[in-house]
Amino acid sequence: MESMYLGLLRICVRRGLNLAVRDVHKGSSDPYVVITLGKQKLKTHRVENNLNPEWNEELTLCIEDPCIPVKLEVYDYDTLTFDDNMGEAEIDIQPLIENVRMEQENFADGTIIKKILPCRENYLVEESCVVFKDNKVVQDMCLRLKNVESGEIEIQLQWIDLPGSKGV
Repeated sequence: MESMYLGLLRICVRRGLNLAVRDVHKGSSDPYVVITLGKQKLKTHRVENNLNPEWNEELTLCIEDPCIPVKLEVYDYDTLTFDDNMGEAEIDIQPLIENVRMEQENFADGTIIKKILPCRENYLVEESCVVFKDNKVVQDMCLRLKNVESGEIEIQLQWIDLPGSKGV
């Protein structure tokens, strides 16, 4: 039976940089990341009292439509009240998926397949490269959080084909 999914997207949420203070009395925050795509919603563990947290946590989404951006939100955990928003970004997975389709047999390990430059239409802090590494297509990116005074999130995307999937 053919899967309705194109494949899986593994997102390694590496770390946050210069995140916003939401616990003013502590001068810090207890951040965690929520990744949303359609009805799929995944989140990292929280890191207490840290504006530069390291999560190094892998979250995996099933992808049906590569045109739908993945939403990333950062929150400050609060015990007695609603968690505070610490910014958001969208992850454009199309450059990664477009390059998974390419014939990869001729690529040497570490080959840069595509470079994506930061612009008004994306959330990139700096150039992001789609790379052939360890027989996989991966993309490292640093995203600038919007709707917040400061903060960036470093992530890595990796495509995983499903047996019997439609493929990309």
